[in-house]
Amino acid sequence: MPSLLQIRDVPDEVRRALKARAAERGESLNRYLLGLLERETARPTVREVLARAAGRAEPAGESALVAVQAERDRRDAALDEAVGTR
Repeated sequence: MPSLLQIRDVPDEVRRALKARAAERGESLNRYLLGLLERETARPTVREVLARAAGRAEPAGESALVAVQAERDRRDAALDEAVGTR
C-alpha cells in the first residue's frame, strides 16, 4: 500500500522550478517527484558500489606491480635516450 510522504519548508523558488519541470514533461508535480524518488532509489549508493567492487576485485599481486614498474622503467629509458640524458 502506498504511503504518504510530506516534505516541509520547501522554498518557493524550488517548488516553482520543480513544478515547471513537471509541466515540461507533461506530468503532475506529484508524478514528477515520484519519478525522481524512484530513479534515485533504483541507483546503488556509493557504499553499495564499493562493497560490490570489494567483493569482486582481486588484490593486485606482485606480478602486476612488477609489470607496472618494468613499463615505467622502459618508458623512462626511452625518454632518457630521446633527450640524450644517459
